[in-house]
Amino acid sequence: MRIALHTRVRADRIDEYEAAHRAVPAELVDAIRAGGAHRWTIWRSGTDLFHVIECEDYTALLAYLNAQPVNAAWQARMAELLDVVHDYWAGGAAAVLPVAWEL
Repeated sequence: MRIALHTRVRADRIDEYEAAHRAVPAELVDAIRAGGAHRWTIWRSGTDLFHVIECEDYTALLAYLNAQPVNAAWQARMAELLDVVHDYWAGGAAAVLPVAWEL
């Protein structure tokens, strides 16, 4: 399945956000893959971040990542940098963007 999300980086933290993503911990990458994700791409337009995730089961991926200490540490770091965060713990699956059109 393919999932699209929208988050927003704080305007004064863009450089830190991009630096963090140039050094995503290997343990986090392994956890994302172990949770069932095949690909995760993030595009930035100004402060808007657009994510496309390809995975087996998004709800299962969120549940898996929610249980991983490496993800909790990463999300705490991202919370410092983002105005709009992704919610891995409560309504994260509801944050999915609906498909408006597809070719």
